[in-house]
Amino acid sequence: MPFEVACRVLAHQKGRTALAIGGVFVAILLIFIELGFFLAVPQGGMLIYDHMRFDLLLVSKDYVFMAQSWQFPQRALAVALKVPGVAQATPVYLGDAKWQGAAGGPRIDISIIGFDPGSRAFAAAGIESRSAVLARADTILVDGSTRPIFGPLTVGRKITLDGRPMTIGGRYRLGTGFLGLGVALVDPENFFRIFPRRPSGQVNFGLVTLRPGADPDKVAAALRAVLPTDTQVLTRAGLTRQEVAYWTTKTGTGIIFGSGLVVAFIVGIMILYQTLATQVARQLPQFAMLKAIGYRNRALNAIVLAEAVLIMLLAFLPALGAAFALYIVIRRETLLPATLSPAELGAVFATGLAMAAASALFSLGRLRRAHPADIF
Repeated sequence: MPFEVACRVLAHQKGRTALAIGGVFVAILLIFIELGFFLAVPQGGMLIYDHMRFDLLLVSKDYVFMAQSWQFPQRALAVALKVPGVAQATPVYLGDAKWQGAAGGPRIDISIIGFDPGSRAFAAAGIESRSAVLARADTILVDGSTRPIFGPLTVGRKITLDGRPMTIGGRYRLGTGFLGLGVALVDPENFFRIFPRRPSGQVNFGLVTLRPGADPDKVAAALRAVLPTDTQVLTRAGLTRQEVAYWTTKTGTGIIFGSGLVVAFIVGIMILYQTLATQVARQLPQFAMLKAIGYRNRALNAIVLAEAVLIMLLAFLPALGAAFALYIVIRRETLLPATLSPAELGAVFATGLAMAAASALFSLGRLRRAHPADIF
């Protein structure tokens, strides 16, 4: 009965109902977008890590995030190999170079990752199948997500990195994360050809692989006990927590997109409240009549709540379709891994229901004035 009456009330003034649906549509779409960015930014920080093979990660004590990883002594990897449960400790190098076409042109910042192709550091077919290519002198692999400003990424193209002539040996596709506009992979020898002044005894990451059955937390504790204080040990879960905390609490991500979520939620409540309050005020005689024939306040409250839920549902479906389209644009233009998981979809839907419940609750004050003796 509440939904049937609510449908009749909303259909009675189609113009006002359409405006309310439009306003709530915008509010829900904003929640989708703000939530998408809020979750995609930490995922962007983990994007390259998610395609690396390791159980534990060794980084500098000054580590901030991947692009600001700093360096620690490579001898820490030799120490790690002596700890029970450790099967492999692979050094990975990271540097920033200037990319330029062989014929000149603009010098563009690009991130260079150096690693031993035989270590199987990356779990990506486009990289593993080109280990022989990486072993060639002055040869790089370029991420296919690298921005068009770098020019064509065709195999065999000659470019320079910090003035060093290099050849593109192939492409792979992982995404650049927050390493910048472009990423290239090289083997250690080519890395130090590009960065000849870089100390060879310093690394950015140590990818530690454990033996089957080894407990990551216990091995991590053993590593912390023997490694110097200039090196820290992170489990995958610890790394994820650190990245999420950094991007949501120590950067503008948490403030901007978190505040945006709150604002969108409040806007949705206010739009729904104004609509429901107006509807209740206009329908007071009808509500009073229902009271006069025996309907209790609980039943009338249910009608108002049903109105709020119906408006939310009518706005949610088109907002969902628009969000899917905008997520595609976000992924293409920002390279952030913005996706809509079932959990996120459920969270937005639950937020919409909360908006409907809150707005209905605020509107019930006027409904209490619907006394038959006062109205008639």
